[in-house]
Amino acid sequence: METRPVLYIGNKNYSSWSLRAWLGLKVAGIDFEERLVPLRTDEWAAKAPVFSPTAKVPAFYDGTKTIWEALGILEYIADSRPDTLLWPLDIDVRAIARAVSLEMHGGFSALRTHMPMNCRQSLPGLGRADDVDKDIARIAGIFKMCRTQYGQGGDFLFGDFSIADAMYAPVVTRFKTYGVDLDPVGNAYMQAILDLPAMKEWYADAAAEEWVIQESEVK
Repeated sequence: METRPVLYIGNKNYSSWSLRAWLGLKVAGIDFEERLVPLRTDEWAAKAPVFSPTAKVPAFYDGTKTIWEALGILEYIADSRPDTLLWPLDIDVRAIARAVSLEMHGGFSALRTHMPMNCRQSLPGLGRADDVDKDIARIAGIFKMCRTQYGQGGDFLFGDFSIADAMYAPVVTRFKTYGVDLDPVGNAYMQAILDLPAMKEWYADAAAEEWVIQESEVK
């Protein structure tokens, strides 16, 4: 009997990196067991160093090994399950998809700092500080470039859903929370992400959570 892989995640309301891995696995049709450990609690302090070598989420245990980092998890699935088509098939398009995914992985620090992910809240106009508008403009440019140049045949950045969409999904939640309006291309793309059944499931679960992390509550 095969053991179901396990994905360890944090609070759905706040954990952007958990959402990236979770959404990618869900849309790819990967069967896994979800284990949520509340962030910044005694349970977290006790369990996180055990299930993850970095004591962070997400972490994916496939029965023989642990993979950490959302992008690392999804790359592993793309390599081990090519039928999931988590990257575009064309090598040149795939290179662009990887580039924008890595830009998300390592960038946009102002947006992350001043607009923390918070699925339960509606805070239009808040968080617009320092270089946040610069980050928003760059992300809007990525959305428009990908959709107009590579997005034929589907509603997502490269047509079909890919790892790039999983990487930018938490940004879409931030733009929804803080009332960020883009051009028509960007707005249509964000709606396509929000309309995914898996995203609706994530939002419903986040709304039902009772934990509150004050540092992530922008007021």
